[in-house]
Formats: sequence, C-alpha cells, structure tokens
Amino acid sequence: MPPKRIYLFLLVICSFATIAIGQSDPVSEKQINKLTKKAWEYYKESNFEKSLISSRIALNHAFAAKNNYYTAKAYKIIAGNYSELSEFNKAVFFYNKALYYASKTDNDSIKYSLYNNLGNIYCFEKKQFDKGIKCYKKSIAYGFKINDVSQVCFTNVNIAWAYFDIGKFEEGYPYLQFVQNNIEKYGDESTEIVINMLFGMYYNHSNQNRNADAYFKKAIQAGKNSEEQSDLSFAHLEYSKFLTKVERYKEAYENLVLFNKITERLYNEEKLKKASVAGFNLELDEYKRQIDKIENEKTIQSQSLKKSRIIVVLFILISFILIFLIITLVKNIRFKKKHNLELLEAKEIAEEASQLKTQFISTISHELRTPLYGVVGITNMLLEEHKELSKSQHLSSLKFSARYLLSLVNDLLQINKIEENKVVLESLTFNISDEINMIKNSLSFLSQKNNNKIAVIIDPMIPEYLIGDKLRLAQILMNLVSNALKFTKDGEVEIIVNLHKKEGKLHYLDFLIKDNGVGIAVVDQGKIFEKFVQVGRKEEDYQGTGLGLSIVKKLLGLFGSSITLDSDLGKGTSFSFMIPFEHDLEKTKSIIDEIEVDLTSNEVYRILVVEDNLINQLVTRKIIEKNNYSCQVVDDGFAALKILEEHEFDLILMDINMPLMNGFETTKRIRLMGVDTPVVALTAFDKDEISDEALSSGMNDIIIKPFEPVKLFKIINYHINEKSAV
Repeated sequence: MPPKRIYLFLLVICSFATIAIGQSDPVSEKQINKLTKKAWEYYKESNFEKSLISSRIALNHAFAAKNNYYTAKAYKIIAGNYSELSEFNKAVFFYNKALYYASKTDNDSIKYSLYNNLGNIYCFEKKQFDKGIKCYKKSIAYGFKINDVSQVCFTNVNIAWAYFDIGKFEEGYPYLQFVQNNIEKYGDESTEIVINMLFGMYYNHSNQNRNADAYFKKAIQAGKNSEEQSDLSFAHLEYSKFLTKVERYKEAYENLVLFNKITERLYNEEKLKKASVAGFNLELDEYKRQIDKIENEKTIQSQSLKKSRIIVVLFILISFILIFLIITLVKNIRFKKKHNLELLEAKEIAEEASQLKTQFISTISHELRTPLYGVVGITNMLLEEHKELSKSQHLSSLKFSARYLLSLVNDLLQINKIEENKVVLESLTFNISDEINMIKNSLSFLSQKNNNKIAVIIDPMIPEYLIGDKLRLAQILMNLVSNALKFTKDGEVEIIVNLHKKEGKLHYLDFLIKDNGVGIAVVDQGKIFEKFVQVGRKEEDYQGTGLGLSIVKKLLGLFGSSITLDSDLGKGTSFSFMIPFEHDLEKTKSIIDEIEVDLTSNEVYRILVVEDNLINQLVTRKIIEKNNYSCQVVDDGFAALKILEEHEFDLILMDINMPLMNGFETTKRIRLMGVDTPVVALTAFDKDEISDEALSSGMNDIIIKPFEPVKLFKIINYHINEKSAV
C-alpha cells in the first residue's frame, strides 16, 4: 500500500477509535489503574508499541473521568516511552503536561518521579545540566516530603552523576556520600553498580588509580549479576576511559566492545519501527482533543450569545471596563518598569560597594596579618633567646595583645560565618586565673587612662585546668572589660568568676563583669548588642567600631549561652553569663603531651622557604631551625625554581603575595618541572579566599600567618610522612 494511503488509513482508524471511546460510558477508576499498570509493564519490558497503545487508552478514559492523577500518570508513561525512543523534545513536552495535572493533586510521589525523569533528560540527553540539576533538587525536596529516603537516594545518584559528567566532582561528591551512607538500607543491585562506577570516576579524577580500578571492577562484577544491563554498559564505558588514561589499551578496547554489544542488544531497530505507528496515533489523539476543546468552547459561546441581547450589552460594558483596566495596567507596568530600573541600578551600586568593602577588608586583613606575624615571631624569639625576659609582664602582654588583635581581624572578616554557625569551638587546656590575669595586664594601659582599677575574684573551687575554647572566652572578656573601662572614670571594674554547678565532667562557670561607671539608659539597653551601634559616645572620644558587644553575643551563642545586662544611669553596669567547661585530667594531659610531641622531631628535614619579606624570613627561619631542621630561604619564585634544579628538599613553604611571580604560578612551574615535593602555602590571606586556587595550582596545604609552631611542625611532619609512605 502506498505511503499516502497508509497515512489516511491510520487517520481514519484513529478517529473512529477516539470517537468510540468518547461515546462509551466512563470506566471506573479501578479499570483506569489496571490500564496504566499494564502500560507501565509493557514499558519496563521495552515493548514501546504496546505501552503507548495502552497508555493512550488509559489517557482517554482518565480525561473522560476528569481524574487528574491518572491523567498525569498516563502522560508520564507516554513521556517515558518517547524518552526511550530518543524523542526527547516530545518526552519533555509530555512530562510537563504530566506535571500540570499532577500539580492539581496532593500526590507528591508522582511529582517526585516526574522531576527526577525530567532531570535525567535535561542532564544526560539534552546536556542542559543547569535545568536538569534544578529538577533533581525539586525531586529531592518532594522525596523528603513523602519521607521516602530510598527514592531520595536514587535521585542523589543521578545528581552526583550529572555533576561528574560536567567535571564538577567536588560539588557532586556530597550527594555520592549521602547514597553511600544509606546504600545498605535503601540500595539495590542497580544502585550498587552506579555507586561503584561513580566512585571509580571520582578516584580517577583524583588520580587515585588503585582505588579507581577497584571500584570499576566492583561495578562490573555487580552488573554481571544484575538485570540492569544499561548500568553495566555505562560501567564498561567509564572503565574503558580510565584504562585508556592509564595506558592499559587492550583492556580499554575490550571494555569498549562490551559497552557497544550491550547497547546494541538493548535497543533494536525493530521495536523502534513498530512503536512509531503507536506514537503517531497518540499525537493524533492529542491534536484532536485540542480541536474538540476549541469547538466545544465555540459552541458554548454561540449558544450563550443567542440566549439574550442583555449578554451582548454586558459583554460590551465588560469590554470597556477591560480596556480601561488594560490601559491602567499598562501604565502601572511602565511605572513599575521605570521604578524597577532605578532599583536595579541602586542594587548594582550597592553590590559594587559591598564587593569593594569585602575586598578592602580582605586587603586590610592581609596587611595586618603580615606585620602581626613579625610581632608574634620576634616576641617568641626574645622570650626564647633571653630567658631572663620570660617573666616580663610587658613581653607577655605584647604577645597576648598581638594574638588578640589577630583574632579580632579574623572575626571582623568572618562575622557572617559566625552568624551562620560555621565557626567551630576548639578544645584547648587552660588555667582560668592565668587567662583573666593576662587580660587584666593587657588592659592596664586602658585602666590607667581613666584612673580605674581592675579587681579579679575567682572561686577557689574552680579546678586548676579546664578544657574549652580559651581564645573565644578571652575575646568575650576582653570586649566586656575594655567596654567597662571606657565608660568608667576614677572607679573600679570587677571580674568575678564563680562555680555555679557540676554535671559529670562539666563545670558551669558564672562570669560577672561589673563597673561603677556612667551606666546605660533603659531605652538604649535593647540595642547595644546590635552591630555598629554605640551609645553615650562623644565627638572627642574613641569608642571603637561598635562591634564589640555584637561579637560577644554571637560568641556566647556558640557556647550555647546568653548574656544578661543590668544597668542604672550614674550607678554602673554589670554583664553576666554562664559557660560550661570540661575538667578531665587525662584529657588535659593528652592535649599537653600532643603539643609537646609536635614541637620536637628526631628527623633532620630540609625545608625551602620562599618569602620576600625580610622580617618574615627571619622569623620563619628561626622557628624552623629551632626544631633542628635545615632551612634554605629564597626571595622570589624564580630563585625557588633555580635552586630546585640543583637541590632536593623535603618540603617547600611558599608565600603567595610575592613580586615578579606569585606563589600559585611558582607552584605550577614547580609541578611542570616534575618536582613532587609537598608545597604548603604560608600566607596572610584568609584560607577561604585562596583554597581553590591553591589546590588547583598543585599546593598540598595552607597555613595562615601568624601561626602556632606546633601547627606548622604537625603539618610539615604529616606531608613529609605521607609522601614517604607512597
């Protein structure tokens, strides 16, 4: 039969079938469910022709019954068939129709699966990864809403795979970890194949070839025992890419042959040809349904207009009103558009100002850390080389103040992190009396300025050694005591610490900072903890940035505590809060022992320091040589490249901000020379600003100046030992 006659024959058959269905009585919900299940079974068997026919019949019945859920379900199966037939634009069209009807239901399960399937098409077929990943994230949200962790795991596999396909391995890795943590409970054979394959891809990207090879083999072995042959084919394909990379070409070719063999078996041309006729019938149904809808609307409109002339008059009046509303709407849109443009310009200016502010703070932070490194380092050198100065109150106060200033710089730079609870408290051993007396001595100049006295009263029941974040506690007390001293003249500031209670190893300490200064008015007491707020300030006074009490409140929040204020004008002010600290003699001893062990080493390592600042060269050299290491210092990146051509070193400490050639570029050239010596960035930049660029350039780690010698030697020993173990 000629092609034209076949076309007309199919058209007539489809028309009669649709009319027959439309004229029959609506079927029950149970029958529609049975039809959709049958269509789904055919789809899973890759019998696309029968699946499309069954889903078309189910769709007509669902429309007749006005059942939104089964309408969405039928469209979903239709879309799935088109996806398998590589008709991806049609698949997206029908998935969106399914979403439209699903949105009219309360069934979140079908919404989950629709967004997941759309994500599959956008990511793996149309290569529109941004759209696909957005769909996956919506799918995950619905998965958690229905509390179906197994489905969430399935979508996490897809999103990890999508990120890996576009080379964003670090963004995709958390989703892969989520699945790995839940695979024993919610995984299946297919998930096991894909998870092992993805880990193989991740370790291939990370150049961990042994792990990559093991995971790819696991994936293939799991695929051999599974019915999910498509996943096995992808495992062979990715394994082939890895084998090619490691120059195992014969095995790479064998896996590629297996991939092609499985793919050809899954998709045979005979099934696709048969399914095209059913797909054509389905499209005719859809087009006819739209035409019928338009014709019905015309008939209803015509009958309504014939009933009465009043309707015509009302229609004209409504038209005039509508025109008036449209004109008003257009004017409003133009006004809003103009207003939005102004807002957009203002927003751009504000964003630019915010960016400049961030850049300014970052630059100032770097410029402050560099001299602070010299201050702290030289202070340590004086204390170590001149033992008679070890009891000097002035040097101890200088060292403490420099460290406090560094902490303040860090807090100003990362105040947003504190608000987002991203700052983690440290566990350090300390003596509460020593810490408070250090604060008292450091603030002696401020107390003398206003002729004040500082009194310290500490409960003798408090243990000698406590464990907690002493630096954050010092920041809190420093801010509160300095604030009290500023607003008190010819008076006294008391620091009172009492043991409130004991619960196991936790000791709850009550802190009270009390002064007899000017006090705070009741109207101001509610706002003094806000950022950049200052009360009682005179033009000739300098009261700081207005961040002190705001930082105190946020730091106490990290301890799980809050602050209480009691103040009377002319009588004074008191701040009180409670913090629990741990008291554990064995843990304290282990912390001290760990610090002592880290400060010494029996090995004589050769360290290359690349640093342009002469003071920092001196400080770093002294710290390294004190630990009996061999140290060589060069002024810039070119000098580092030259010396590495002639000498070998165990580790390189690399400054970032250098003239001629910065630390990133120097490290890249070192790696191009074939030198695999560990490179550690020794910099005054904030770690978050440079971590990505540092790792991509070939650096192994980052240390922020100023630093504790303990931390430096711990990192040096770790990277040298790790390299030796390879």
